[in-house]
Amino acid sequence: MIILMPLSAKKEENGKLVNLDKVVIWGFFDLQEGRVQKIEYFEDRNDYTQWIDVVVVADKNDYIWPFMEESIPVLEAPIQRDIDDVIEAFLFKELYEVTA
Repeated sequence: MIILMPLSAKKEENGKLVNLDKVVIWGFFDLQEGRVQKIEYFEDRNDYTQWIDVVVVADKNDYIWPFMEESIPVLEAPIQRDIDDVIEAFLFKELYEVTA
């Protein structure tokens, strides 16, 4: 499963989930069996050519229509900002589904 997140920095210890208008780098997290197997970073999210299973945003009021038009489910992390916290919240189904 590939999870896309807009991040403030490439380093996992420094990177935080940010609003879409403040994204510095896009993080693509390959989650298998409850663990992150691989992380890839791209400055332009369109450079990533694989299927994206879900995108996690910091605010449901961000401009998320491009994801919805691509049929990518969108989840909101209303309080989680650290990458590890977002992944954990995803695994425990604590993120909110954003619908049109």
